[in-house]
Amino acid sequence: MKSLLQRSNVLSAALAATMLFAAAAPAHAAYPDHPIRWIVPFPAGGAMDNIARTLGEDMSKTLGQAIVVENRPGAGGNIGAEMVARSPADGYTLIIVANGMAVNPALYGKLSYDPVKDFAPVSLLAVVPNVLVANKAKTPVKTVAEVIASAKAKPGKYTYASAGNGTSIHLAGELFTSMAHVDMLHIPYKGSGPAMTDLLGGQVDYMFDSITSAKPHIDSGKLTAIAVTTSKRSSALPNVPTVAEAGLPGYELSPWFAAFVPAKTPQPVIDTLNKAMLDALKKPSVQQRLAGIGAEPIGSTPAALKDHLAKETTKWGTLIREKGIHAD
Repeated sequence: MKSLLQRSNVLSAALAATMLFAAAAPAHAAYPDHPIRWIVPFPAGGAMDNIARTLGEDMSKTLGQAIVVENRPGAGGNIGAEMVARSPADGYTLIIVANGMAVNPALYGKLSYDPVKDFAPVSLLAVVPNVLVANKAKTPVKTVAEVIASAKAKPGKYTYASAGNGTSIHLAGELFTSMAHVDMLHIPYKGSGPAMTDLLGGQVDYMFDSITSAKPHIDSGKLTAIAVTTSKRSSALPNVPTVAEAGLPGYELSPWFAAFVPAKTPQPVIDTLNKAMLDALKKPSVQQRLAGIGAEPIGSTPAALKDHLAKETTKWGTLIREKGIHAD
């Protein structure tokens, strides 16, 4: 029969083993147990910021922890992206990104992070269409066919503004001129605000602006909405055709937004975030707020986002290299 000392040693060993097992249990077992940071790598107030704040507010209720949105702008989103890439892979830091995740590798040549190896996909979130607009007082054209015809009649005369090299506004114009075989002059600005100011002032002819900032000027009658850049019409401008259906079959630029976390984040944590995002995107109250900025909810599996990023990286990388586009 075992002595009391032996029994005590056995119990102590069992207790130690139990404590060791508990200590070794996955950190995500109780996830989340403290606030989550959602990094927005651009200034507050834009579509990306609005999407993160709208979804974060709803997700915090589902997850039982606050989701704190932090704006870390700079270098076309690269500053915020690098910060998240270097953050612990524990699910407490995520980032919302746009097309730049697929564009920046070719645009900048060398990045301090790898968009594929340093991040794990969570979900596609929404699309905010761009819309080809013209100053109604200066430019009488109303259709894609008229834009192309006038550009072919006077090569190099017509201009289009953008928010800077490599932005979706710029790439929409580059894709348009490439597919239409027309020569139009790109005028880059430091942000869509200054570009829109000059469009309204008549200093430039066209702009493939985000529907979020263009719609108020369309509604006021200052801008003509010619076509949207997405493959389907926008619910915010249902009477405006797509570029593809209006004269350039196959044309598409869909400014998308998606969520990523640092690579090696445990899959159960990613699944928890994915479910919270998809649940939020299904709610009428969230959809209504997104519609207010022209955003249309998507939602996806992490695998679908991974495939989407790969396809977008190939598509825009090819165009950027062919056109010799570089960062500002």
